[in-house]
Amino acid sequence: MKKQSEGFRGERSIVLPQMMVELERTDPLMSGLYITDIGYYPAAMHHYRERPKGIGQHVLIYCAEGAGWYRLGETVYSVSANQYFILPAYQPHAYGADEQDAWTIYWVHFSGSHSDVYAEGAQQPQTVRPNLHSRISERNNIFEEIFNTLYQGYSRENLRYASSLLHYYLASMRYLQQYRQAGTQKADADASVVEAAIHYMKENLERRLSLQHVADYTGYSVSHFTMLFKRQTGLSPISYFNHLRIQRACEMLLDTDFHVNQLCHKVGIDDAYYFSRLFTKTMGMSPLDYRKLNR
Repeated sequence: MKKQSEGFRGERSIVLPQMMVELERTDPLMSGLYITDIGYYPAAMHHYRERPKGIGQHVLIYCAEGAGWYRLGETVYSVSANQYFILPAYQPHAYGADEQDAWTIYWVHFSGSHSDVYAEGAQQPQTVRPNLHSRISERNNIFEEIFNTLYQGYSRENLRYASSLLHYYLASMRYLQQYRQAGTQKADADASVVEAAIHYMKENLERRLSLQHVADYTGYSVSHFTMLFKRQTGLSPISYFNHLRIQRACEMLLDTDFHVNQLCHKVGIDDAYYFSRLFTKTMGMSPLDYRKLNR
């Protein structure tokens, strides 16, 4: 079944029917790697799962923002933003959001004859730290393409395409350096401080990013970085970051059916009303009016 749950504001999840999972398991293309469940939980306060006997699939959880924890065997691990882990199939486990800083997570249950290859070595937290070549936003777009493909229906073609994309999605984590190097167009020395800062902003659109975060990333003081950034772009760093958020929101308003209370989390804003005000101030119309006018 397809599920648009209200368990967490902006939550999206899909649980494939058992008949479709059986089709994936026996299909010559999909049997190597396939999805049984997939979802996105923003700011998932009080999120908790415990499976004393485990389940028959590997469970990937990628923390985009906030913090959480998980228990595997007798060991408890802490997880923070830009980290992921994979719980092995059939092993008892539990996990949950931090009580003070609830995580925002992308998650996938997956199986298949190749699934162990991607799960290998990821039982402990793995860090995907943003840098000039990190391509985090591109990875998140792959997830969205998988999710949207499955949400459109369970034809064999859709399932095969989702399976193929899952290889790419998991490989972008399992083979992190190769993924980053393949997208490199120029060396770090050729990139200006402002270009690096803008890249960092784009990689962190889902986070509640502060000016201090960006300045720390560049290695400059807030005042010096702000002066440098404004001289190069004509805008303050926060104004520029907000423009990037609204630009991304415009794309999603046209390309997806997200409700405003779902979409706002995708650009790092928890308050749908504040997001609507910012959008209206920037674009001269509300998010829904923009969707109606441009679709």
